[in-house]
Amino acid sequence: MRTANPALSNKSFRVRNEGTSTMTIQGTANRTFVLFLALFVSAAYTWNQYFSGNDSVVTGMLILGLIAGFILALITIFIPKVAPFTSIPYALAEGLVIGAISGMYELQFHGITIQATVLTFGVMLVMLFAYKTRLVKVTKKFRLGVICATGAIMLAYLATFIMRFFFGMSDVLYLHNSGPIGILISVGIVIVAALNLVLDFDFIEKGSNRHAPKYMEWYGAFGLMVTLVWLYLEILRLISKIRR
Repeated sequence: MRTANPALSNKSFRVRNEGTSTMTIQGTANRTFVLFLALFVSAAYTWNQYFSGNDSVVTGMLILGLIAGFILALITIFIPKVAPFTSIPYALAEGLVIGAISGMYELQFHGITIQATVLTFGVMLVMLFAYKTRLVKVTKKFRLGVICATGAIMLAYLATFIMRFFFGMSDVLYLHNSGPIGILISVGIVIVAALNLVLDFDFIEKGSNRHAPKYMEWYGAFGLMVTLVWLYLEILRLISKIRR
């Protein structure tokens, strides 16, 4: 049972269930709702600050969200038992980032935020339907393909960052290019992010069937949110490229 999402690695559910209360799919769904509610509240704050002209506040919140989110994600990934305590703070940190970035895009392209939000949840529902009806089957080859594609994307983003920051090179990999090649690359990345949702659904279902400890509901919700936030940002980027 593997997934490309580092938050839902194969080792995550290899834990001894010492209590009587176990992980359920409904419980994970409830936790996911709580996390997205926290993310929405946090994102609304930075969104309002951005359009109120408080640029210094927004910049500070963006940096705080990036640093805090990264640290909390690492802690949660490596110590799943703390997920009930770190997941909500992580969602709040991600909200600060999402709100700031969404505001920046909205200022350039009116209506883009609602478009990206609707498409993100639309993709999630489609992938959930495809998974439940077994239109998409999670086989070994399917997992391996998604994991390799996700790893390649992460390496490409890292390479682009290094080339820009340290060498001042332009977008040689076309990841941020608004031309036809850049748009096709973004479409491919969105597809890979969407396929990660299928792996996440499969991982959570199997964790529930294996009677993982109750705290894994928070961990599963955290991992699912990681993928959905990534998907939203990639859809936001894709729409902006098309509208340019």
